Amino acid sequence: MGTQVTVEIWHEDAQIAEKGIQSVMDDMRRIDRLMSPYRQDSQVSLINRQAAQGPVRCDPELFHLIARSLDISRMTKGAFDISFASVGYLYDYRQKVHPDRAQIESGLPAVDYRHIRLNSDTGSVRFLREGVRIDLGGIAKGYAVDHGLQLLGELGIDHAIVTAGGDSRVRGERWGRPWKIGIRAPRDPAGVVAMIPLIDTAISTSGDYERFFVEDGVRYHHILDPATGRSADAVRSVSIIGPDATTTDALSTSVFVMGPENGLALVNKLPDIEAVIIDNEGRMQLSDGLKQMDQSAQN
Repeated sequence: MGTQVTVEIWHEDAQIAEKGIQSVMDDMRRIDRLMSPYRQDSQVSLINRQAAQGPVRCDPELFHLIARSLDISRMTKGAFDISFASVGYLYDYRQKVHPDRAQIESGLPAVDYRHIRLNSDTGSVRFLREGVRIDLGGIAKGYAVDHGLQLLGELGIDHAIVTAGGDSRVRGERWGRPWKIGIRAPRDPAGVVAMIPLIDTAISTSGDYERFFVEDGVRYHHILDPATGRSADAVRSVSIIGPDATTTDALSTSVFVMGPENGLALVNKLPDIEAVIIDNEGRMQLSDGLKQMDQSAQN
């Protein structure tokens, strides 16, 4: 997953709890082997190598997640786009490497989710042009969190939290109280701008501080705008609250790219979805539902 994974369980039987933790961690590794674009033996890497030449059959689990990704691309008018990797692979945040203008302009025509075609009869993926690559980093961690919580439910564990990077989902309560998830201050690693109490809910945060470097005053981070091939810069972080982590993961990326105005307009139309946005000047903006809750708490 390329990130830290944590599992916390509240259960009266320690052996069941330990079995649940091991089950989730094993499943995270399995999903990483299937979906990581950094592993040459993963199915995503196979698709990236071969799908421009012809259809590539893949695991049904991966096929359905790609299909879900394309649905979100259509809903967000391309703000969420797993083909961002057609340019994204040119960035190396650890080595402080970014593409130049010519490289971006060369790769950008391949960034378009409409180049990805699925055949549900054969369970195959193909690309309509050379140079297309996909990366499920904006949705796979949320999916893995959901699947991990499902495994815990199958073991009869009713009080737990599974977290992968900025994506968390909780089941039940923690010692009779809601689980509390902190939203980090984007420019202060030790600071928290809000604590969100959650029960049977998911939350995902996308921030420009997760994988980044600064060069000549420009912050290069991993959340790329598919329209430009460059790091989106309208916000510093987006937290999405919703019923499942697959959705919140993808929407936190989408809203980050869309910016506060368009992002909140989308969130306010979606049932059971709320957002906390820290814009590029450090101001907090809330979705309508959270505004109402905040006003009620003040009154």
